Amino acid sequence: MFSHLDADNQPTMVDVSGKPVTHRTAVAQARVLLPDAVRAALVGGELRTPKGPVFQTAIIAGTMAAKRTHELIPFCHPLALDAVKIGIRIEDGHAVIDCQVRVEHRTGVEMEALTGASVAALTVYDMCKALSHDMVISDIRLVAKTGGKSDYGTSAPPHG
Repeated sequence: MFSHLDADNQPTMVDVSGKPVTHRTAVAQARVLLPDAVRAALVGGELRTPKGPVFQTAIIAGTMAAKRTHELIPFCHPLALDAVKIGIRIEDGHAVIDCQVRVEHRTGVEMEALTGASVAALTVYDMCKALSHDMVISDIRLVAKTGGKSDYGTSAPPHG
């Protein structure tokens, strides 16, 4: 049986009431390819466009998105997150976005971390599209998770 289907084969939220409350973390990452026209707007490691400071705005947007994941993804539990940390660095012509989310709860925060990284990447695209439409968002992935039934990857905090 699928976890999001009930006995009558209807969609349902997973009941986590029997799971123990544990400290849970997740780190997700997204990459945005920055063409030359966008990289030319880099000043001291920060992108500035007429819309404002790109990375600072992306960090705020990604944090807000992580906190609202349950409103975007069906069956995600609403979680009072303990922390969201987003770091953005330039690496090999890409803006690399790391989003780490922490919570004390019965369910994990993988979707919150993935949503935060994704929306931060979309914000970079939105704020730079006047410079170039050749940006590519890629490699959105879970890097690590701890807590719960199993751990995955490492729990290193994001850069930045």
